Amino acid sequence: MHVIEIPLRPATAPRQSLPLRCPSKRAAAIDTDPGENQLLAALPADVWRSWSEQLEWVDMPLGLVLSDSGSRFTHVHFPTTAVVSLMVLMANGDCAEVAIVGNDGVVGVPLLMGGISSIGSAVVQVAGQGYRLKSEVVFDTFNRGGATMQLLLSYSQALLTQMAQTAACNRHHTVDQQVCRMILLNLDRVQGKLLHLTQELLAGKLGVRRESVTEVALALQRAGLIRYARGSIEVLDRRALEARACECYGVVCRESDRLPGLARARPADIWAQYRSGTR
Repeated sequence: MHVIEIPLRPATAPRQSLPLRCPSKRAAAIDTDPGENQLLAALPADVWRSWSEQLEWVDMPLGLVLSDSGSRFTHVHFPTTAVVSLMVLMANGDCAEVAIVGNDGVVGVPLLMGGISSIGSAVVQVAGQGYRLKSEVVFDTFNRGGATMQLLLSYSQALLTQMAQTAACNRHHTVDQQVCRMILLNLDRVQGKLLHLTQELLAGKLGVRRESVTEVALALQRAGLIRYARGSIEVLDRRALEARACECYGVVCRESDRLPGLARARPADIWAQYRSGTR
């Protein structure tokens, strides 16, 4: 298994490139719940039935590299409880996060744009699970057009919007606003109000000094917005956190909400609809 430590500060030496081996098991279609990942849940019923026979359930431990810079895509990944950081790594070891993917999407968008290899790295930042599917299956379905192609293109647009806003935010907004945006984006992709994010990890993702993140975390805690302890952030007042964040978070959310067939709150009986054949 290729597992790395997500860089917390600029690295001093290049990382080793190791082959990716991801523990997995084939999931029988009847036991696979599409609602665990919003993109899978929004697939047309015929595509879901075809894909569900080939999906593999995989563990995604912290630091697992799903794709490395320049590596060929063999699989795309649909996180369910894991959160994946999309990072650009420089030749000197410096890095910057450009977007995150959780149960809202898929890791492997460059494949849909005609790319055969990754231009950055996709690293698990919150341990969990998800599904993976051979890249040729997704590519063949995408090339047939129709609703699935439109869904994946719309998601690609939402992801590009997140990347653009991240670049603008890192250039023009304060560290306080950036931290609030980062917390909210991660919170949207996990269950509950608790995030396992250390100050070192936040600083590395934002490309700022740890001391800057520490000051922000203490200020947010004094204001009653979060509780920080032992590398975990508990969100106490989400509305106040949203008000304190910059407009970038809202832009990303609005673009995601425009995805056809996707909604932030999915029906509780969506899996029952699939099993009964009514979807």
